Formats: sequence, C-alpha cells, structure tokens
Amino acid sequence: MSAPPNPPPNRVTMKDIALAAGVSQSTVSFVLNGQEDMRISAETRKRVMDAVATLGYRPRGAGRPPKTAGLRVVGLMIDEIATSPFAAISIEGVQEEAWKQNVLVEVVMTGGDKTYENATLRKWAADRVEGVIYGSILTRKVTPPDALSQHKSVLLNCYDANGRFASIVPAERRGGEAAAEMLIRAGHRKIAFITGESWMEAADQRMEGYERALRAAGIPIDPNLIVEGNFLPSGGRAATLRLLDGPIRPHAIFCANDLMAVGCYEALKERGERVGETMAVMGYDDQEIAQHLSPALTTVLLPHRDMGSWCAQYLLSNAPPEISQRRLECPVVIRHSHFLS
Repeated sequence: MSAPPNPPPNRVTMKDIALAAGVSQSTVSFVLNGQEDMRISAETRKRVMDAVATLGYRPRGAGRPPKTAGLRVVGLMIDEIATSPFAAISIEGVQEEAWKQNVLVEVVMTGGDKTYENATLRKWAADRVEGVIYGSILTRKVTPPDALSQHKSVLLNCYDANGRFASIVPAERRGGEAAAEMLIRAGHRKIAFITGESWMEAADQRMEGYERALRAAGIPIDPNLIVEGNFLPSGGRAATLRLLDGPIRPHAIFCANDLMAVGCYEALKERGERVGETMAVMGYDDQEIAQHLSPALTTVLLPHRDMGSWCAQYLLSNAPPEISQRRLECPVVIRHSHFLS
C-alpha cells in the first residue's frame, strides 16, 4: 500500500529570520506582511529583508496566486495550545503544507472535553472537511472519539491503543540515544542524566535512549548519576546540586529538557563551574532559550513542525490511507555546551 511522502526536511522559518536580523518574530511578521503602519525603522526593515534574501526564506504560498473561491478545509483538533510552544509550531507546519494546496486549516482547542470533540466532529462532517488531525500536546496514548473514524484522519503527537488511526510521534528513544552518543563521542564517560516527570512517556523514553547508548559503549549505568527532575528550571538546578554533592563527579550532565538545562547552568555557575569548559551539558527540545544561553546549549530538536507538515500531506495525499505509526527523527542540534575546551 502506498504512503504519503516522507516528512520534509527542516526549512527556513520566521524564527531563523528573526535570529539572523536580531529582531523579534513579530517584527519579521509585520515586515513580511507589509504592515506600513507599524513604527518599524527603514534600517530594521532592511535587516529583515537582507536576512530573508540570505537565508532563502519563502513565505507561505509564495510563487502561487491566492485563490478565494472553492477553498477546502482541514480540521485540526488539539487538547491544549497555551501550555507549550510546540502546539503553535505543529499548527504552523500543518498550515504551511495545507496552503500549498489552497487548503485552509480550522483549529479547535478542546481541553480534552469529549462532548466538545464530538460536537466539533459533527460540525466538520456537515462541512465536508478534507480530513481531521487529532492532536495532543503530550506524546501519549489516546482514545479518540468514535466519530473521528467517520473522517479521513491522522493522530498528531499521539497514538491510539487499538491502532485504528495513522499517527506520527517523535522518536524519543532514538533522540535520547543520539544525545548520549554525542556526549560519548566528545570523550565523556561519567554522564549524568536528569530525568523528567516519570509519568510522561517522553521522559521515560529519553532515559531509555540514554541508557541504551551507555550500554552500547560499554559504560556501566550508575544509579548515582541519574537524578529525578521535573521539566522546570527549579528541578534542573536542584538535581544538578545533588549531582555535584554526590559521590561521583560527572563529566557531563544530560538534562531531559531545555528548561532543566537552564537550572543546571545556574547551579553550575553557583558552584564556580564553567559550562563547556569544566562541565558539559546537553539539553532536549531545542526551545528558543537554548541558543541564548551562554554558551549556547547543544540539544535535541523535537520535530513538531515537520510532524504537522506530514499530517497535512497524509490527509491531502491521493494515496490510499496507510494505518501505521511513524516515529520522526529527533536530531541533535550541535552548539557549544557539550564538549570541554
């Protein structure tokens, strides 16, 4: 059975333009959309457009005249949006891919309310939408409403226990393994791991990847080097202090997300350590703050934009639906914190 195209490679985004131009993403958006009534200087506008030209950024729908009649619609249903930056990234990936085919995306946040979900699905059935993306802010097993099966549908960042729907999730174990392998290749042997909250699948899978890399390299897994965190800076700081006060001094600290790495940096600086010089640090998620830490944080990218793009491709493809779970690679983003100078 044929399948929709493979997920697209990472593309230049407004975030990249903002970083290159030294401005906010809002400024980039206003400049690219021709908002002349905003008080943005000519010099700033030039910096933005120079970055656009240098990086080869193509706005959504570039090179194609817009059509206003006969537009089709895809429905995107997600439990939460405001609690994580990754929801917006996924939505943008869906919108960019759908708009290439003159398809609009109608987004609904449900809060996990099944009554609301079913009402939305009935409305979308009456509207004859092209298909429905059912998403979760946390990578997890879900029980979608039965009405979802009445639509061509795909699960975003989640999967169903009965395998009734196609789904795409991050390859979290492989991401954790790749991060630990990077630290091992940099010469580190005593690699500590600060876990996330254990009830989250992503936390467990990232630690499984870390342990798998150590075993493959013949490095014993030492319980003294595994400390529980909470996915927040406070947990990263407290866990790092416990590691520094523990019986074994680590060569490197792998934090299960970037926010804990922020707390890790704070604790190391409190103790007179220098990240990237006396202690290596690895993060996970590639949140915005990772590139602004000093030194910039080596971390693992969660591919939410490409996951959203793949879902739109799946729904809009003419190929027969393939009911399977795809795990999308989480590549390591190399910066400066993981190796010692």
